[in-house]
Amino acid sequence: METVYIDKHVSLVDECRTGNRKAQFELYKLYATAMYNVALRIVNDDAEAEDVLQEAFLDAFNRIADFRQETTFGLWLKQIVINRAINYLRKRKAEFVSLDGVELADEGTLDVEETSFKVEAIKAALNELPDGYRVVLTLYLFEGYDHEEIAYILKITENTSRSQYMRAKRKLNSLLEMKGVAR
Repeated sequence: METVYIDKHVSLVDECRTGNRKAQFELYKLYATAMYNVALRIVNDDAEAEDVLQEAFLDAFNRIADFRQETTFGLWLKQIVINRAINYLRKRKAEFVSLDGVELADEGTLDVEETSFKVEAIKAALNELPDGYRVVLTLYLFEGYDHEEIAYILKITENTSRSQYMRAKRKLNSLLEMKGVAR
């Protein structure tokens, strides 16, 4: 059975196709905050997240004719934001260390997702993670991508994605322990 996406903003998207600036502004107001947060989680810098947001909306509005409505406008825009944010990281030369030959620990031994922490402490600890760790962790946990998709997006191997994720969880856990946040 094929997934059907119902986009409640289809009329605004159609108006954007005709170049309607008011419709573009309405879509911007609807999605700007959420897309900014996606960008910020990836680039970890307010100014860069703002740049990513602006460039993503420009891309979306310039390529609105390419939007085939196979998904919602929001999902399409989110993919543009994620790609833009990753490109910003590449400009910063974020390193994704390949660990293809390294044996990984069982993922079940580090159960950060199920552990309850204070939100501010987690945010602060996330911001301290190296770019490679933070990006993979964000894409996996917050954006819902699997390791195969992350590997494709970041142009790394699936094993590298998994190992970056595992290392990110360990590092996040140790940062939270150093901050005295109970598990």
